[in-house]
Amino acid sequence: MGPCWNWITPKIEPRGASTVIAESLAEEYRSLTDNWGLIDISCRTRIEFSGGDRIRFLNGFCTNDLQRLTPGQGCEAFLTNVKGKTIGHVSIFCGPEHLILETVAGQAESIMTHLDRYLIRDDVRMFDRTSEWGQLLVAGPRAGMGLDRWLNTDRDRPIGQDNGLSRYRIELGAIDAWLIFLPREELGQRIDQLTSQGAALCSQQAWEILRVEAGWPEFGKDVTDANLPQEVNRDATAISLTKGCYLGQETVARLDALGHVNRLLVPVRWMEQTVPAAGEAIEVEKQPTGAAVGTVTSAIWSPRWNAPLGLAYLRVPHHRPGTMLRSVAGSCVVVDMKTA
Repeated sequence: MGPCWNWITPKIEPRGASTVIAESLAEEYRSLTDNWGLIDISCRTRIEFSGGDRIRFLNGFCTNDLQRLTPGQGCEAFLTNVKGKTIGHVSIFCGPEHLILETVAGQAESIMTHLDRYLIRDDVRMFDRTSEWGQLLVAGPRAGMGLDRWLNTDRDRPIGQDNGLSRYRIELGAIDAWLIFLPREELGQRIDQLTSQGAALCSQQAWEILRVEAGWPEFGKDVTDANLPQEVNRDATAISLTKGCYLGQETVARLDALGHVNRLLVPVRWMEQTVPAAGEAIEVEKQPTGAAVGTVTSAIWSPRWNAPLGLAYLRVPHHRPGTMLRSVAGSCVVVDMKTA
């Protein structure tokens, strides 16, 4: 089992007065953003749900509306507890006869235990598929055509279960990206097939850069059970305010009615060359030191911005794009990813 998506810090190398990513990592980044590449992320958690009540049941424990999904589609969601706190940040994919819940490594036991206590007479079966299935992230502007050649099928149609593969498109900022689920014993063979078609085999460090640039949070790092869903700033993609009841909905609805939470996860760009550390305090630039208004949760050297870029929780109203701040790593500014 290889390394996983989370807890990876991209390797950086000094070059004069600047800090840049290693050339090999820069080449991987170019493949994933300008051509196409793949990353083995098989150590992430995969839980399969089957049975006639699977959609209704899981829909009762997450913030997004699973009832609207059709086979081949997926969505981002938060799992919440009875107090409305976030106990998981997940992707959920709809197959012809099952759902797949996908998230960071090591979450199968806690999620399944949480859901099992509410499973009484529902026609639902849960299976931890982490050790049985492999998982590949395939990304880049040429990834769709490359996958079509490889699978000889339409890129937006789920692959039939007769060949053991399934493909789902995911949102990763402006980058075209897909997840491939497949039998773990076929993983090496399938990777060889994809690289022979021209895909570059890339590292976990490349994924860390992509996800921070896309503003994609990781549970356990950018999101914990201390967070309310709206604090993570994924309302448009992960929260439905029109779906039926679910565990924790009262808190989510109350926050929506009040207008805002007190802090938000936002992208921050540094002016200096030093990549800040996770946990580093952020202050308002023109106020006396010690007045912290936020904390860094993830940070990388960003080729897209040619500067250090991080995700940080900032108190309202310091979260607004253009707000000038500072940390130990130097001056920084809240940015709008859409304008990059």
